[in-house]
Amino acid sequence: MMKFKKIILGLVFAIGLISCESLDIEPEGFYSDQNFYKTVDDAEAAILYAYDALTLVSYAPVTFYLAELSTDNCRVKSDEGADAQAFVNWEVTSQNELLTQYYRSAYIAINRANAVIENVEGKGFNQEDENRLLGEALFLRAYNHFNVVRAFGLTPLQTSLIDKLDETTASLPENIDVAYTFLIDDLVRAIDYLEVNRVVGRADKIAAQALLSKVYLFAASAKESGTPKYEAITESVDNLYAKAAEYAGYVLTSQGEYSHDLDLQNIYNAEKPNGPEHIFILSMDRSGTQEGDYSKLSKYFLPYIAGGSVYLKNIDGSFSETHDGWSVFQTTDDLFTSYNAADKRRNELIVSEVFDENGVSIGSVSDGTIPYAFTRKYVDPLFEGDKTSTRPYLIRYSDIQLVYAEATANTDGLIQYNQIRNRAGVAELADLSGLSKEDFRELIIEERQRELAYESDRLWDLRRKNIVQREVVEAAGLSPEAVAFYPIPQREIDLNPNIN
Repeated sequence: MMKFKKIILGLVFAIGLISCESLDIEPEGFYSDQNFYKTVDDAEAAILYAYDALTLVSYAPVTFYLAELSTDNCRVKSDEGADAQAFVNWEVTSQNELLTQYYRSAYIAINRANAVIENVEGKGFNQEDENRLLGEALFLRAYNHFNVVRAFGLTPLQTSLIDKLDETTASLPENIDVAYTFLIDDLVRAIDYLEVNRVVGRADKIAAQALLSKVYLFAASAKESGTPKYEAITESVDNLYAKAAEYAGYVLTSQGEYSHDLDLQNIYNAEKPNGPEHIFILSMDRSGTQEGDYSKLSKYFLPYIAGGSVYLKNIDGSFSETHDGWSVFQTTDDLFTSYNAADKRRNELIVSEVFDENGVSIGSVSDGTIPYAFTRKYVDPLFEGDKTSTRPYLIRYSDIQLVYAEATANTDGLIQYNQIRNRAGVAELADLSGLSKEDFRELIIEERQRELAYESDRLWDLRRKNIVQREVVEAAGLSPEAVAFYPIPQREIDLNPNIN
């Protein structure tokens, strides 16, 4: 994807919604509303700039600190910074810099989406182009708002473009129902505007339907489970589940572009970002010139191994080269042992031994050379130094299969659940006899942990099911709200007196 980091769209991309000092920076390549958005190419540049915010190094990688380190999936290396350790130990405060970066980046992304919404609609573009651009911008606004709602609970809803300092003090919504109504309205509009149109790094109608199913499922299970603040949602739990199933069902049955990939290895092939599973995936490629254009995500998950490059054994007996890493996100025993011994997701996607270029073993977890079993989900054999094409998996088809299974909790859902297990090479569930809906949904949460491990999803499942303290011992003794939401960064509270 072309990058437009040097296009600062005047009133469009005011970073001051997060930090007033940013407004003092002299914009480079300045465009105003008087000389921009005159052509479709201008609007394309703007929507690409909105997507580009998702690849910020203060956003995409930081997501894993929030949603993996704070769970039973991963731990952090012992000499990682105090802010990272705080997530593992459930000691995150409003002063945490990683948390501040994440919050700030999400609202930068929201503002860039708002710029497109306000400067494209009704401006005389071809209707097809206008619909597509508006649909993508609405999707992005909803996607980023959903991120901050899941992370922080009640946060400002940025409903319009910020281009002046006095517009940076939006109030909190009255309750969580208001926030979800806004998310849902944006996604319904996005679905109406968009067509099925697969482009790596961009969203289409199916991505919007998939995200809406996840929004409804989060609201349904959080209200049902007694997650703090979700009692304010006015729609019934049954209706919320039904709508989650409806929109997930559209993804599974009403299109032919995306599908269940029978090849587990194929899903995580860095050369196949347009594989059938990938409903929404970031556009990051090793050919990029600056981090964010290319990815260093692999460095976070791979262990440090003296000597640099090592080789991983493939299922066909061949070997793939990879670089060593920073050992930041380390697999827990809880996650590793949650897999059945025959599970391909453990045996094919988690590595316990490494080799040299001749296929000779040079270390393993069992001999202590490899400090932890690590995931292959973020490995790029064609890496160039620290530059890789490994990408966060934002919305996968298998995720939506499990959304559908959980929302329906019936025999139709069982088919989707069993398809995931069949691919993994583990026993299917014959039927639902003797299981309540809650029993089946509990099995699905367990399956989601195994299927979506390392994909920055686990914390959101624990929170919406209100089971953080059951699964994460470090969270014991905290208040219900402390485990349900991270604190809003203090800097944002200082800048916005309407946040309290």
